Amino acid sequence: MLTQLPETTQRYLLRDAEKRDPVTARRSHLAQFLLRERYLTRESLMLRVESLMGFASFGEKSWKDNFYRDMRVVKAALKQAGFNLKYSRTGDRPGYYIVGEAYLHPDVKKEIAGALGEIDQEQIEIYKRIPPAQKFYQACSIINLGKKVSMRRNVRER
Repeated sequence: MLTQLPETTQRYLLRDAEKRDPVTARRSHLAQFLLRERYLTRESLMLRVESLMGFASFGEKSWKDNFYRDMRVVKAALKQAGFNLKYSRTGDRPGYYIVGEAYLHPDVKKEIAGALGEIDQEQIEIYKRIPPAQKFYQACSIINLGKKVSMRRNVRER
C-alpha cells in the first residue's frame, strides 16, 4: 500500500469531492481563502464562500453551527500542514489569521502588483470626470453582471 498519494491524484480527488459534496467544497474554499489572506472574520469568509457557491451555502437555519464545524475541520487540516490558525479579537485586526504569516500571501501580492501595472492613467482621469450618478450606475451594472454570471455557473454545475 502507498503511504501517500501523488499530489496530482490528491488534487483530482479533492476536485471530484468538491463537485459532489457541498461540505467538502465549503471547507476547501475556507482553507484556500485563509491561506491567501489574514484577518478574515466569519462574515467575510462566509461572503467569499457564498460568492463562489451561492447564497446560503452554509444552510439557512443552522449556518452558524455549520460554519464553526467547518472551521474546526479546516483548522485541523491546516495544522496537519504546519499552520497555526488563530482568531484575533483586537479592534484594528479582527478575524482568523495564521500565526507567523504575512497579511497577504506572496502570490496575492504579485497578483496585486501585476494588476497595478496594468492601470491606464488616462482611464483614471476620465473616470474622475464622470458624475457620481453615472459611477453608481456603472457599479450596479457590474454587480448585476457578476450575479448573473454566478447564477449561470451554479445552474450549469448542477
